[in-house]
Amino acid sequence: MIPFIIIIFFIGYLFIILEHKIKIDKAASALLMGVSCWVIYILYAADPHTVNHQLAEHISDIAGILFFLIGAMTIVELIDLHEGFQVIIDAIKTTNKRTLVIIISFITFFLSAILDNLTTAIVMCTLVAKILSDQRDKNIVMGMVIIAANSGGAWSPIGDVTTTMLWIGNQITAVGIMKSIFLPSLVSVCVPLLFFLTKMKGTFSPKIGDSQILVEPKERNIIFYSGISLLIFVPIFKTFTHLAPYMGMMFAVGIVWLISETLHKKKPNSSEQQPSIFVALEKVDLPSILFFMGILLAVSALQSTSILQQMATSLSSKVQNENIIVIGIGLLSAIFDNVPLVAAIQGMFTTEQYPTGHFFWNFLAYCAGTGGSILIIGSAAGVAAMGIEKISFFWYLKNVSLSALLGYLAGAITTILIG
Repeated sequence: MIPFIIIIFFIGYLFIILEHKIKIDKAASALLMGVSCWVIYILYAADPHTVNHQLAEHISDIAGILFFLIGAMTIVELIDLHEGFQVIIDAIKTTNKRTLVIIISFITFFLSAILDNLTTAIVMCTLVAKILSDQRDKNIVMGMVIIAANSGGAWSPIGDVTTTMLWIGNQITAVGIMKSIFLPSLVSVCVPLLFFLTKMKGTFSPKIGDSQILVEPKERNIIFYSGISLLIFVPIFKTFTHLAPYMGMMFAVGIVWLISETLHKKKPNSSEQQPSIFVALEKVDLPSILFFMGILLAVSALQSTSILQQMATSLSSKVQNENIIVIGIGLLSAIFDNVPLVAAIQGMFTTEQYPTGHFFWNFLAYCAGTGGSILIIGSAAGVAAMGIEKISFFWYLKNVSLSALLGYLAGAITTILIG
């Protein structure tokens, strides 16, 4: 059974990678891959009831991620409809490409620590698309957005799912992770940034907006600042209520919706004349949502069959050096979801072996968070950018992966040296 699931998984990933060559949308490949993995699992299982129970548990988690994604995309699209990103564009006075990529990288790095890497990637991808028109320049900046979003999320207890898992599991502390991982995370951004600066030369002409909807500056500012504030509020909501993150995101959507309706209630009831929530929902990229679902279904099948846990255990048994094990987990997270990998490590090592705040846990947070930048399919931020901006796997592999790997290793060495 397990060999068949692994074969289906890699064939599915191959189809996703070759999307532009075979002319088959990656969302279709991802859905077929995800469902096929579960079909093989249940056909070979001794107890189908147990498999269905596992699937139900995973669907609950997957649905939460998809609701979160839909909510974030809706808020971003509503801000975009109100031309809210013009607030940031107006603040970016430069037309120098190198200066732009530096500004975007550091905005992403710090914003990801406050929001999370997925939401930040969605916001920044939309922003970059509003600023740049040249596809090559956009792709380069998007590559830095992915790296900076993952690195920024690694040094914050709410910036990445895995750091949140370690925080909730009492393996790391909020202050400890920020003190020990901030500098390595910054290094992991600066190394590829230096590389990209050699590719970005000259100036750019700011993209001219083509919106047919006229929005008053007051309305634009209200929607922009309320939307961004509510996105930042989502992790705070989770911390105080202990509800799943998607509940906070749905709450944020409801508030922004209410604000939008209040602003436009006296205007003619025409979608062509006012940027309503319904227009924003129509603009949400559904194929990207389905692509995410397929990927998560496939990874959950690997998790349910204990394939990922076996990989982590095998790595631990063959390699005695914990630092190498953690670096290996980070490299594996470039291909597989880092959540089950970190969960497996949490199950193998206890706080009795490594107390709360120990170097081992902080290093794991860094590697699991930043390793996903090496391949575009290795992180939620990368998958989101791949879906929203249609960045191909091979373009990323050719132009970004090496610099991301060097940044990852440089940050890992920095962590060891200061640890």
